[in-house]
Amino acid sequence: MATATLMSREIPPERSQVQIAETSGGSRNAEMEITYTGNTGNDMGISTMGFRASKYNPPEWHETNYSKYYQSFVDRDNAERIRHESKRTASETEAITNKTQTEVTKKLGERIQDINFWKFELEREIQDVISETDLLLSQKKRLENALRATEIPLHIATDNLNCRQRRQGVDLVQDNVELGLLKEVEIINNVQDLLKKTIDQSDKQIKLNRNAKQNLEMDWSDKKEALEIDSKSGALRNEHTDKQFYSGAAKFEEIQSTPESWAQFTHDNIVRAEHERMASIQLRQLIDNILSDTSRDMREQCDTVDVCFQKRLEEMEDAKSKMEENLRKMCDEICQMEKNIDMLRKAIRDKENPMKVSQTRLNNRTYRPGVELCRDPVQYKLVGEVNEIAQSIDALTEQLNNAENSRKDLQDNRMALEKEIACKKNSIFIDRDKCVSVRTRYPTTLKLQGYQ
Repeated sequence: MATATLMSREIPPERSQVQIAETSGGSRNAEMEITYTGNTGNDMGISTMGFRASKYNPPEWHETNYSKYYQSFVDRDNAERIRHESKRTASETEAITNKTQTEVTKKLGERIQDINFWKFELEREIQDVISETDLLLSQKKRLENALRATEIPLHIATDNLNCRQRRQGVDLVQDNVELGLLKEVEIINNVQDLLKKTIDQSDKQIKLNRNAKQNLEMDWSDKKEALEIDSKSGALRNEHTDKQFYSGAAKFEEIQSTPESWAQFTHDNIVRAEHERMASIQLRQLIDNILSDTSRDMREQCDTVDVCFQKRLEEMEDAKSKMEENLRKMCDEICQMEKNIDMLRKAIRDKENPMKVSQTRLNNRTYRPGVELCRDPVQYKLVGEVNEIAQSIDALTEQLNNAENSRKDLQDNRMALEKEIACKKNSIFIDRDKCVSVRTRYPTTLKLQGYQ
């Protein structure tokens, strides 16, 4: 402004009037129109009129120079202003850029922390699911061992029933032992069905655990890849060389999750995995209870059957002993009866001679002559003697027949006792040697629970 004042002072106002019209804000291309009004006298003369069209006068020359000075001033002032604005803008943009980059780096750090948090939660849940699945696999192995262990008790009980079918006679009875064996077979079959169903349920739960683990691992893998990308992005600085322009990078993808949906997705995966893990824990507890209950029921029934076997063996041993005692007595009685029969036969034979004597006497007395053939007391006595001996023989014969019949009954009874004793021995052999001895191989409680 001081320069412009100086210039206005140096131009004589009475000699020229300069009008300067500036367009486009006083730029260098401003169009200037100069109009000169001065003395129009005839001082110059007619000889100078021809030079006016192609030459400028000094005021015009000075004015033009002044206009150039002014334009130079304006341009320099504008350039100075632009320089100051550029420096200010460069400083402001650099500060804004650095601030924004710092904030972005901070946000990346926070994002890395969020990813690390959920990644750690996923790792923890994955390890928990893996551990739980391993425990469930162990329980399933116990179930399979217990199922295989039930084959031995079932074979023992079935073999006992088949062996006891070979009992003979009255010993082929449906006693408490047989009822206990039938119940034992029923319990074992029910246990096998329950164990098979539990094994199927374990297989389904193991698949669910593995599916949940797979979802967690896929989410963890995505988190790991995102963590590597964000870590690399967060560590990237302006002085690094691994950077370049990517046109179209500053845009939002059509399918993108929000921070809420991103966190909810991982949270839902963890919740589903925890749900399956809790179900697996409950199933393991159920398996423990099932194995404990089934092994206890089988062992209790086995002990009950063993007690029934012992009682039955005691009963049969007692019956056999009594029958052997009766057989011994029966044999003694038969021996006495044989002696009695021999005595009766001898007694009958002993009556022959007296009968012959009596009959011979009577026959001899029939030859008495004439009146001597008398019914004297001797005749009556001899007749009575013959009748008496005949009655004695009849009585002895009747006793002999009775004795022989009794001996036959005794012999039949002896044969029946011997046969019954043989049946008892056979039954005792079956129960003691074929059944009870085999039942010593019954699995232990630990084996029935699948531990071995």
